[in-house]
Amino acid sequence: MGIVVEGLQRAAEIISLFVIGTGLLQNALYLVQLALAAAALIQTPPAASGGLLWRRYAEAAPPIALLAPAFNEAMTIAQSVRSLLSLHYPSFEIIVINDGSHDETLQVLIDTFELSPVDRHYDLAIPHAPIRGVYSAAHQPRLVVIDKENGGKADALNAGINVSRAPIFCSMDADSLLEPDALLRAVKPFVEDPERTVAVGGTVRIANGCTISHGRVLEVRPPRNILALLQTVEYLRAFLMARLAWSRINALTIISGAFGLFRRARVIEVGGYTHGTVGEDMELVVKLHRLMRDKRLPYRVAFVPEPVCWTEAPEDLRVLGRQRARWHRGALETFERHRDMLVKPRYGRVGIVGFGYILLVDVLGPIVELLGYLLIPLFWAAGLLSTPYLLAFLAVSFTFGVVISVGALALEESELRRFPRARDLVLLTAAAVLENFGYRQINNIWRLRGVWQYLRRSQSWGTMTRKGFAQAPGAPAP
Repeated sequence: MGIVVEGLQRAAEIISLFVIGTGLLQNALYLVQLALAAAALIQTPPAASGGLLWRRYAEAAPPIALLAPAFNEAMTIAQSVRSLLSLHYPSFEIIVINDGSHDETLQVLIDTFELSPVDRHYDLAIPHAPIRGVYSAAHQPRLVVIDKENGGKADALNAGINVSRAPIFCSMDADSLLEPDALLRAVKPFVEDPERTVAVGGTVRIANGCTISHGRVLEVRPPRNILALLQTVEYLRAFLMARLAWSRINALTIISGAFGLFRRARVIEVGGYTHGTVGEDMELVVKLHRLMRDKRLPYRVAFVPEPVCWTEAPEDLRVLGRQRARWHRGALETFERHRDMLVKPRYGRVGIVGFGYILLVDVLGPIVELLGYLLIPLFWAAGLLSTPYLLAFLAVSFTFGVVISVGALALEESELRRFPRARDLVLLTAAAVLENFGYRQINNIWRLRGVWQYLRRSQSWGTMTRKGFAQAPGAPAP
C-alpha cells in the first residue's frame, strides 16, 4: 500500500513539475517580449504629426490598393467606404470585394456611390471564385467594387489582389475603421527599406466605447461592456507586446487580417491566400517567411505600433467563444502545414523562436493549462502533493499573468498615451488584474474547443453578429 501511495505521489509531482515548468517557460517568453517591445518603443518613439509624416514620406510613398472583403455588410458598408475614401495618402485605390453577400451589400454600394459596371482587365495570377462584375463611378475614381461568387475571405482577397494594380496592397476588414494617417505610418518600412520589406502589420484596437462620427474615432474611451473591456487589455498585450517584440527579431508569424500591408508580387509568388483554412492571415505570413528563407534572400516582416485600425469587439460570450475557437484552429492549421520549419536552422529565428512559441503557447498551452487547473488542486486535496507545489502553480498561473498584463498597459501609456483620462487608466488596470481570474480560464475552454474543431477538420467560420459602430450624438446618419 505504501509503495502505491509513494508511486502516486511521485506521479503527481512529475505532472505538477511539467505543468509549472511549462507555465514558467511561457511567462519567461512573455517577459522577454515585454522587454523587447519596450526597447523597440524607446528606440523608435511614436512618429511625428500627420503633417510632418506627409512632408517626409509623401513623395516616396508607393501606391497602395486597399482590399476590403465584404460579406453581408449592408448595415455598415457605406460608412466604412466613406471613411476609407477620406484617408490621407498620396496614391491609393479602394477595392471592395462583395463576396456573394446574401443581403443588400452590393446594392447599397451601387446606390450610395452611383456605381455602374466597367470593363477592367486583370490576370488570373492566383485562383478564386468567378467574378460576376466590376463596378466603378466617374466621380469616385479611387473606388472599385468587385462582385463575385462566395468563396470566403481568403478567396475574396485573392480576387482583390488579381484586380489591383498597386505594388503594395493593404488587407483589411470592411467593418473596421482606419485612422486618417494609418497608411502613411504603416508604409514607412516600405519607404525606408524597400528592398527587404515584404509585409507590415499595424495595431488593431477595440472601438467599443469610443465616440465615433462618420467613420472616425473622435474620442478614445474604454468599453462599458465588461467583455469588450477585457478584450481591450488582451489586444494591448497581443499587439504592443507580442507582435512588436517578435517583429524586432524578424520572427513575427502573424499580421492581423484586419490591417496589414503586403508586397503584391511576393504574395502572388507564394500563391496568394490559402484556401481551406480559417487562419489565412497567419498562413500568408508564414508562407512569405518560407519563400524568402528558401531563396536565401534578405527580407523583413515588420510591425509598426502607431498605424491604428479600430474594430468592433464581440460583447456576447457565444460570439466571442466562436471567434476565439476559430482563431486557435487557424493557428493549429498553420502549424501543421509548416511543422517542418520548427527549430530547423534553415528557417532561423522564425523556425526556432516563432514556431517554438506557437508550439509552447498554442499547441501545448491550452492542454497543459487545463491539466494544471484540474489535477494540481486535486492532487493537493488528496494529500499527494505538498502545499509549495500548489502555491507555485498559483503564482505561475495568476501572479505572473497580472504582472504581464499590467506591464503591457504601462508600456502603452508610457509611450503612446491613447487613454488621456486617469479614471480610464484605473479602469483598464483593474481589467488587467481581473482578466486573470475567470476570463482567462474561459478563454482556455474556447481554445480547447478550437483544438477539438481542428481535430475534427471543421472549416466552419460560425456566425459573427455585430451591432455596428454607434454614431456620436447629433451626427447625421451615414
